[in-house]
Amino acid sequence: MKREAETMRDEDLPSVLIVIPCLNEAVHIGGLLGKIRKGLDGIDAKIVVADGGSTDGTIAIVEEFAARHDDVVLLHNPKRIQGPAINLAVERYGDGFTYLLRIDAHGRYPADYCVQLLRDGVKTNADSVVVSMKTEGRSLFQQATAAAQNSRLGTGGSMHRHASNGAWVDHGHHALMRIAAFRQVGGYDESFSHNEDAELDHRLRAAGFRIWLSGGTYMIYYPRSTPQALFRQYMSYGQGRARNMMKHRSVPKLRQALPLLVFPTALFALLAVVHWSASLPLVIWALACLGYAGAMALKRGNPGLVLAGVSAMVMHLAWSFGFWLQMITNAPRRRSA
Repeated sequence: MKREAETMRDEDLPSVLIVIPCLNEAVHIGGLLGKIRKGLDGIDAKIVVADGGSTDGTIAIVEEFAARHDDVVLLHNPKRIQGPAINLAVERYGDGFTYLLRIDAHGRYPADYCVQLLRDGVKTNADSVVVSMKTEGRSLFQQATAAAQNSRLGTGGSMHRHASNGAWVDHGHHALMRIAAFRQVGGYDESFSHNEDAELDHRLRAAGFRIWLSGGTYMIYYPRSTPQALFRQYMSYGQGRARNMMKHRSVPKLRQALPLLVFPTALFALLAVVHWSASLPLVIWALACLGYAGAMALKRGNPGLVLAGVSAMVMHLAWSFGFWLQMITNAPRRRSA
């Protein structure tokens, strides 16, 4: 199978339905569509842009692009978020295609991204091919956040957040998936606004499907540009992870369990008004984050990376707060029949 994938011509690769969920992505969508199409020469593919109600001109850009290219279509996504967008696209257009390929509208991709994923799918016979996610930043805060997210400080060693040589994994950033497998497990749980990919991966593994982390390609992601936006994002991630664990009665891994302690530690620190020692755990955590970031800044010769410690603290606290907020206030909602 490996030799077959290496010698296979692009026109012989399996067919693929490419879905791009988006909302107000006028800055990126035109360039992204052009780049994706350019990498599909000879491949049986259709690109579906599932728009959640953009008001910034995104829809007009996609409509103009679709008028010139009959392999691109605009799909209105009334539920706005990513999971329902992909479910609807597969329902409407999935018949006749072997694979589903999920593209994030605000990401950046190598020119051969689609071809490499299809080759990985053929070579490994995996049911899902996921990718590593490299984070980059433009502003000082984004660069610091990117440095944190590319390190163990921000990810706890999650495999899909770091470069890979290829490996079988439990979870990764969603890219390519067999439509048959996607449909068999019921697609994305539409009650999840965040962490929907990890929740689907849980069901894929439970059904006996296999997930391969590509060693041949990756995606580039740009983090939130302000501490407030980063906090809201990671709070939602924490809520999604809690709902996932409650739904499947799973337990957190060590790299997830450690950040869970941050919000309780912050609450405990309020007792410092009674005795100063109550603040020690919080101070130790903050110093550890800043110390790790300081060492990283020194190693790379970039003093601005000290801010990676601040970004990491925002992510840890927000994730922990969101997790416990979800655990305490809400039971997981069940999907309607």
